[in-house]
Amino acid sequence: MKFNKKSVVLILPVLIFIFFIFTNISCEKARLTKLRFEISFSSSVHAEAITGRVFVMISENDRREPRLQAGSWNRSVPFFGLDIENLKPGEVIVIDENILGYPLKSLNEIPEGKYFAQGLVNIYTQFHRSDGHVIWAHMDQWEGQQFNRSPGNLYSEVTSVKLNPSSGYTIKLSLDKVIPPVKIPEDTKWVKHIKIQSKLLTEFWGHPIYLGAIVLLPEGYDTHPDVLYPVHYKQGHFSLRAPSGFREKSAFYKIWTSDNFPRMIAVTFQHPCPYFDDSYAVNSENCGPYGDAIMTELIPSIEEHFRIIRKPYARVLSGGSTGGWEALALQVFHPDFFGGTWSFFPDPIDFRYYQLTNIYEDENAFSKKYGWLTIERPMMRDEHGQVLVVLRQLSQLEAVLGSKGRSGQQLDIWQAAYGPVGKDGYPKPLWDKLTGEIDHEVAQYLKEHYDLRYYIEKNWSWLGPKLVGKINMSCGDMDNFYLNEAVYELEKFLESTKNPYYAGSFQYGRPRKGHGWTPYGRNTGKLEREMADHITKNAPKGENTSSWKY
Repeated sequence: MKFNKKSVVLILPVLIFIFFIFTNISCEKARLTKLRFEISFSSSVHAEAITGRVFVMISENDRREPRLQAGSWNRSVPFFGLDIENLKPGEVIVIDENILGYPLKSLNEIPEGKYFAQGLVNIYTQFHRSDGHVIWAHMDQWEGQQFNRSPGNLYSEVTSVKLNPSSGYTIKLSLDKVIPPVKIPEDTKWVKHIKIQSKLLTEFWGHPIYLGAIVLLPEGYDTHPDVLYPVHYKQGHFSLRAPSGFREKSAFYKIWTSDNFPRMIAVTFQHPCPYFDDSYAVNSENCGPYGDAIMTELIPSIEEHFRIIRKPYARVLSGGSTGGWEALALQVFHPDFFGGTWSFFPDPIDFRYYQLTNIYEDENAFSKKYGWLTIERPMMRDEHGQVLVVLRQLSQLEAVLGSKGRSGQQLDIWQAAYGPVGKDGYPKPLWDKLTGEIDHEVAQYLKEHYDLRYYIEKNWSWLGPKLVGKINMSCGDMDNFYLNEAVYELEKFLESTKNPYYAGSFQYGRPRKGHGWTPYGRNTGKLEREMADHITKNAPKGENTSSWKY
């Protein structure tokens, strides 16, 4: 067919009309294929309006509830989170493809298929703090800030769904179940539980705040009522388990109660805060005076209730990871109160190695430029060096779990415990969660207050004499979170010390020893024996160290 100029002029309007018709059809189809989860709750399960964060979790299987498969760094199922404010019973909140998720960023990235979906809301409490700020955050219910297990939070039935991003869907989820209260283990002959309301923290938060401890008593405690014992204060994440996982008839039970084993009291602290399962045991602008509360309220309560030698030489510390940082920090910030610390694979103790980020010099936490290349900064690896999660991904996870530093995760608690308060009353971000851009004013605040290597070096002239022989560090040379790098830097300084020389120890697991390695093994009793020797060696003249070695 041949077209002349006249026929082209006649047909062109028709083609334009057809184009607009199909364009409008496509736009209408796109509008109709919206991906939606509609979430609500009824007054029968929660009578009041809720401020908090609502989630949808999506799994390919129902071997466990999707809510219990969501939130881990490298094994999480896709989930999506959105803040809610004053949501009333019966009202609907929508999570659609515009809401950020993890590990997938959007619902439209979930391929067509059959899945299992579940909704959940993490309920926040309003705090009127003594610093004048009013904030909303999750009040721990003695579960250790586990949003998907926290008593009082609402969740839905697991629902089988078909998702097709091209045709769209609307899934309704009713949060008609309530997570029940935590069941606290009962006291036994060996294990005792303490829980006290902190006056200092309650005043700071404008809401009752509690501290706790689990106490493990030695063999013969009841039959030797006149004996006082040294105490081993153990640090770590919130747990309801007894120190060293003690339980009757276990392997450690046989060691703990065996003949010729040193008799001491072991104590694990419990101090969850509104930002994490643990406060990091220091005074903090964001978290409040947890350091003072532990030192002036919790420890005195423990030492009044149990027959503890209330002298520095008989108080020793240990901990791993979060607890490793705390075990070092408590010894460093209270050098006259504790007699020695064993710090294992601690969280960053030199912020030039905030994992692999130098927060003082790097411009971006997520990546580093090498000439024409921009390399993603890893956050987690296996013992062979295979990267499992990069820092950008962990920051995305935390952004999904909670805005304003309320994720209850690792980066957010470092930011809350170590950093300043922002104008809105929430922790001022060390870096932007989505871009990685570092705020160096915040970084400088961290340096002057909580960079332990910097603090020790800066204050060595008066601090050093108080720490001689008290610092014992260990870490795997392939720590899964690159924490060994900061430990190397502390060792470099301490080995250079003179007048006095620090006279402590550093041990490294080689080769391929990851996070969790110690030279003492797991609950073998070797650590306690070394501690007992240390306490005996450093006991003041005239102290009876044989009474607790019967």
